[in-house]
Amino acid sequence: MDKDLRVEPIGWARVKDGDFFLEIEPRFREGLLGLGGFGWVQILWWASLAGDFPAGALRYPSPYRGGPAELGLFASRSPIRPNPLCLSAAALLGVDQERGMLRFSWFDMEPGTPILDLKPYHPSADRIESPRVPAWCANWPRSVEASADFDWSAVFNF
Repeated sequence: MDKDLRVEPIGWARVKDGDFFLEIEPRFREGLLGLGGFGWVQILWWASLAGDFPAGALRYPSPYRGGPAELGLFASRSPIRPNPLCLSAAALLGVDQERGMLRFSWFDMEPGTPILDLKPYHPSADRIESPRVPAWCANWPRSVEASADFDWSAVFNF
């Protein structure tokens, strides 16, 4: 396998005065055509502030109350990973293709985060009607929308 992988940002996360935007590089803006018709977008991004992956850090104490004592890296959503590639679904409020600006209601990225790709959220390919989760997180919200009103402080050990 070729180990020389190359990842190039297509844009950057921006937050200004409580507004959440992605700013897409000029040479990729033509690819935004038609995206404005979707209500949600999946954003692939690089957790550039996560720091280096510590060797052997594949298990650690669970950050979740009521969860198992230890959790494997791939059973978590921690940004500290061998490759800090992250995925977020965000509600799209508007697209200005000419300026390369996508406006969102909110997203979980720091300003300046490199954006690697965008994909429209489409229920026929992305929605799982009956997801299976472990018992320790079965009481968590069943949707992103319901998550807004959930007491997440009761879930984490920190």
